[in-house]
Amino acid sequence: MAISTVNSPELTQEQVQKILVKPLEQASIFLAAGPRIFDTNGSAIRIPKLGAPTSPAWHGQNELITEQDPTFDEVLLLPDTMKSVKVITRFSNELARQSVVALDTALQDRLVTDVASTLDTAFLGSTGDGITTPQGIFAWADTQEIAVTTALDLDILLDAWGLALAANVNTASLQWFLRPNDFTALRKVKDTAGQYLLQPDPTADGVFRLWGSKVNISNRVPAGNAALVDMAQVAVARDMAPSVKVLTERYADYDQQALRVIARYDAQPLNAEAVIKITGLV
Repeated sequence: MAISTVNSPELTQEQVQKILVKPLEQASIFLAAGPRIFDTNGSAIRIPKLGAPTSPAWHGQNELITEQDPTFDEVLLLPDTMKSVKVITRFSNELARQSVVALDTALQDRLVTDVASTLDTAFLGSTGDGITTPQGIFAWADTQEIAVTTALDLDILLDAWGLALAANVNTASLQWFLRPNDFTALRKVKDTAGQYLLQPDPTADGVFRLWGSKVNISNRVPAGNAALVDMAQVAVARDMAPSVKVLTERYADYDQQALRVIARYDAQPLNAEAVIKITGLV
């Protein structure tokens, strides 16, 4: 039998399509949720804010009016000690010339996405000291908290909503931050007739809401945690958005190029009472 493309595929020339298939990745959650972003030239940002309210009193004719001294505070963002997220990737000029895709563009997209993911993981996390690395939502001080030892249910969410109302939070800008498994468990809750309690809005494709507030679903939220946040009361300082620099001379001795991506951000609540954390979920 003569050899052919059927029994000798190793000898055939294959077609390589000039596209690059990217993995399915989570889009930025925190920055897309609408915090107040302040751009800076690298220096720290101080945002003054009023402290506790004064106590005006009722006074009659010819009575001495009580003096009240208001207090002031501030939110400090991007201190000089705050680090940046940085990454460098090198590649040979031969690979750049022979690649079936635009290698520099592909690498740039990859690095920018990874840097943005690193920032999001920090902002939605429970780590960071606010000095060298940004603090996440669950590391912010003086926030309200609901500590539980059970699975997330609608009553717990309603309790968080109640704390927001008691703190005079603007409910129009409240947003939930939940893990996928917690939200899926809520969607499975049924009434006595076997009907799901949470029904999607047929007029809003892909938008999830709980008690009227938008739901942001992310596996970057630490396990056992959820949060209800007034994002209008969250400040983000941005020194540098993910910026890309092509390095053509640094590795010239090796006939290489490199891409460098740098970003520097910080985040803090303007009013910590507008952040309600739910912890201890199982």
